[in-house]
Amino acid sequence: MKYLMWLLNAAIFFVLFAFALNNQDSVTLNLFFGASWQAPLVLIMLAALVLGVFLGVLVMLPLWLRAKRSRRRAASAAAANTAFDADSTLFPDPSDRRHGL
Repeated sequence: MKYLMWLLNAAIFFVLFAFALNNQDSVTLNLFFGASWQAPLVLIMLAALVLGVFLGVLVMLPLWLRAKRSRRRAASAAAANTAFDADSTLFPDPSDRRHGL
C-alpha cells in the first residue's frame, strides 16, 4: 500500500511537471486600473491556485474553529457526567423480562 501511494504521487508529479514544461509561454495578465503582469502561464496558474487555496482556508476557518470549540465543550461535558446516574444500567430493572429471568 505504501508503494502504491508513492507511485501515485510520482505519477502526479510527472504529469504536473510535463504540464509546466508545455506551458512556458509568456502571457500578459491585465489587472485593474491599467496594470498588467507578464509571466509564464504556469506561474500565473500556480498563483491562481495558491490564491484559491488561501481564500478557501480563510472562508472555512470560522467553521473549523466553531466545530473545534463545540467538540471541546462536548468532551468536557462528557467528562463531567462520569458519575453514576439514578438510571444506571449496572442494575437492570427487575420488571424487564427480555433475558428470561
